[in-house]
Amino acid sequence: MTATQTEMLTDLQADRTDDLIQLVSFRIGAEEFGVDILNVQEINRMTEITRVPKVPDYVEGVINLRGKVIPVIDLRKRLDLDAAEYDKSTRIVVADVQGRTIGLIVDAVSEVLRIPGSAIEPPPELVTRIDQEYVQGVAKLEDRLLMFLDLSKVVDLREMAEVSE
Repeated sequence: MTATQTEMLTDLQADRTDDLIQLVSFRIGAEEFGVDILNVQEINRMTEITRVPKVPDYVEGVINLRGKVIPVIDLRKRLDLDAAEYDKSTRIVVADVQGRTIGLIVDAVSEVLRIPGSAIEPPPELVTRIDQEYVQGVAKLEDRLLMFLDLSKVVDLREMAEVSE
């Protein structure tokens, strides 16, 4: 974990040790992930995506969301996980990432969780399959672990600007 990641996690834990953090949890394959609910605008069923030429391979294209064109990325591809077909459980999580609206394709949305800030630990150095720069921390739940994603790292806003222009 980099010094910046450690600082961010320490700040998160210090600010919220006694506070509850609300996360939207979702699955990609067998892995469970979460993002801060404050970043999530809505969750939609899979819809038709318009392809855009010459974009990174993890960018599926764009969708029209109530008159606004937003880029959509496939988190499986972005996190370098095995490909899978979309099915009836596939969702697009519409999130705000540093002022930009982005769609994130996930296998299924699980639930909204409230967990204490103290339940989030730094990601292990070599254990995770996901590139550690994307993982802000690991939440320890009663019977499972959840990777808390840092959307500002997962989404490269420079690349997204090119897609929606």
